[in-house]
Amino acid sequence: MDHTDQPTALLPGDVRMPLLGFGTWQATGQAGYDAVLAALDTGYRHLDTATMYGNEREVGRAVRESGLRREDVFITTKLPPDRVGRERATLEASLEALGVDQVDLWLIHWPPSSAADSIPLWRELLAARDENLVRAVGVSNYSTAEIDELIQSTEENPAVNQIRWSPSLYDRQRHAEHRDRGVVLEGYSPFKTSDLSDPVLTRIAGAHGVSPAQVVLRWHIDHEIVVIPKSVTPERITANFDVFHFSLTAEEMRDIDALGEV
Repeated sequence: MDHTDQPTALLPGDVRMPLLGFGTWQATGQAGYDAVLAALDTGYRHLDTATMYGNEREVGRAVRESGLRREDVFITTKLPPDRVGRERATLEASLEALGVDQVDLWLIHWPPSSAADSIPLWRELLAARDENLVRAVGVSNYSTAEIDELIQSTEENPAVNQIRWSPSLYDRQRHAEHRDRGVVLEGYSPFKTSDLSDPVLTRIAGAHGVSPAQVVLRWHIDHEIVVIPKSVTPERITANFDVFHFSLTAEEMRDIDALGEV
């Protein structure tokens, strides 16, 4: 599939974020580099890393050696919340490790332990965006109340909130709260929190001739929720990307949603 055909979420500033990304947590060293290169060769055009993952250098090298144009790969990295007061130095280290002048999305990885640090930290991300060091800024692992605090203090919405998400964690209200605030919901650990042997998932997978894991990814995409599966296994990397040839019916979506409402 050509990267221009992949579904995207629209972020502020006319930034397009592919709904399917490649997660790189725990993918370090040569194995991490090989996995990212395999993902890019497969067709992924969205990579998710973080300062805490310790693999930005490998991610950057894979992007360079993939032969792809920098503007065709969406790169997210994340700021550890304990870097209050060292935000700019942390970002510059990320840019240097990745070998890029700008990342597409910079997130606060977790809410800072001191609530008093929350707004100053967010203002530093906004400043980096305004200086074009990053194209869009957001948060990760934030509650709706924590997001509202940022919006009320700065009148700037996080572009994205990256949280643990899967059918069994589906929360209709939380999904709506993000949508109402113009915050794109991005889910991580889609399989870790899913029972891939659940009869609902296996039935729907059988109807489409795909695996339950592919159903879980397609469910995110059909909800316009960004999803970032991770794997270092070439076969699984390929299978996780092979979700664009089918879509779920409204009834199937409702049945999967219900897994989180039990």
